[in-house]
Amino acid sequence: MSLASFYLSHRKALSFELFPPKTPAGDAALLANLRELSRFRPDFVTCTYGAGGSTRGKTLDVCRMVKREFGLPVASHLTVVGSTVDELRAYLDEAIEAGIDHLVALRGDPPAGSGKFEPVPGGLSYADQLVSLVREQGLPLGIAVAGYPEVHQEAPDAATDLRNLKRKVDAGADIVLTQLFYDNDDYFRFVDACEREGITVPIVPGILPIVDLAQVQRITSLCRAKLPQRLLDRLGEHATPEWQQQVGIEHATEQVRDLLERDAPGIHFYVLNKSQATSKVLEAVDWHGS
Repeated sequence: MSLASFYLSHRKALSFELFPPKTPAGDAALLANLRELSRFRPDFVTCTYGAGGSTRGKTLDVCRMVKREFGLPVASHLTVVGSTVDELRAYLDEAIEAGIDHLVALRGDPPAGSGKFEPVPGGLSYADQLVSLVREQGLPLGIAVAGYPEVHQEAPDAATDLRNLKRKVDAGADIVLTQLFYDNDDYFRFVDACEREGITVPIVPGILPIVDLAQVQRITSLCRAKLPQRLLDRLGEHATPEWQQQVGIEHATEQVRDLLERDAPGIHFYVLNKSQATSKVLEAVDWHGS
């Protein structure tokens, strides 16, 4: 099944994003959490890799495991950071050999401490060039790209950010997975803006349930997403981890229910290799899977 076709029916599609564990204990925990999450019958699973491509091999290992243990379609993240075109082609060949079904094509973040992205000699500069590379090779891969409801942190303004997204879609992307957000109005404004720009592929909302406020504040500071004041006030009523998780799950449940009722094409969860919070949200919205 193609990546776009998950979203071209009346049902809603579900996907999860993982990252490669660093230890054997992390591998075992990921497998256990995936067993819990698999009962919701996700349509596909994506896997990131470390900065500068440092865990690309491990990413393919995780994808192989997901296919072997759960029979699910898998998508490997791929960025242009630190790679020549020849190295990107080599990874694509390896991904095909590993049975990868789809890609999440990204430019990637600048190396730590550099503050600014610079392509390597013989490399690419933008995600749309990566999408074009995959399409020009005629590879049987679906392609997702990233969208930013609150504007990419390096974009000078929303209009420029939308034009960049349009280039990625025009190059051949099948769907847009959004950066995390905590105010659904930001998502729906973004969808409307995409439609005005002529972007017609599915815009899939990305959700990260809060289980640790400090952790989420670090993440949102990096991607320039905001935490609504009413949510911060609620989280601050008690300082215990149990309270933060309860409030985070309640807020994510409200988000997901509202997104589905207002016809979002599906939900992409940033699960951080854990299952409890996402499972509770899916149970609360009575998600049965396709």
